[in-house]
Amino acid sequence: MTNPVPPGATTPAGATITEARTHGPGRLLVAVYALFALAAGSRATVQIGTKFHQAPLAYLLSAVAAIVYLLATVALARSGRRWRTIAVLTCSFELLGVLTIGTFSLFDAADFPDATVWSVYGQGYGFIPLVLPMIGLYWLRRTHSPEA
Repeated sequence: MTNPVPPGATTPAGATITEARTHGPGRLLVAVYALFALAAGSRATVQIGTKFHQAPLAYLLSAVAAIVYLLATVALARSGRRWRTIAVLTCSFELLGVLTIGTFSLFDAADFPDATVWSVYGQGYGFIPLVLPMIGLYWLRRTHSPEA
């Protein structure tokens, strides 16, 4: 896979590509991830604390989603090669999770008596959990520079 951005490239506004990842649309992406971390974490906390016995798998998966969203939020907000790698890994894990859990929740509803963040591909959240990791991975690729 070739890198679409040459080393030392800048945006039309003059920012380096590394800076661009955490500014402008990148800030919006971080804000959406933070919102989902809060939403999924709050939901999982309430569900685990009040009715864990009803659907433990679903509620634990919501907690895992919250942790993934939180880690992605931090990784996307930071600059540097290590944080970029963590962001790519968390967005990839998130995409795999929403596709896997989404598929299992369609075909084996008995294991998911209550919805998770990733059930039916994030249907309860307007399918944003399905689209968000794709946008995150696209943004990371778009703003990648070899030296960052």
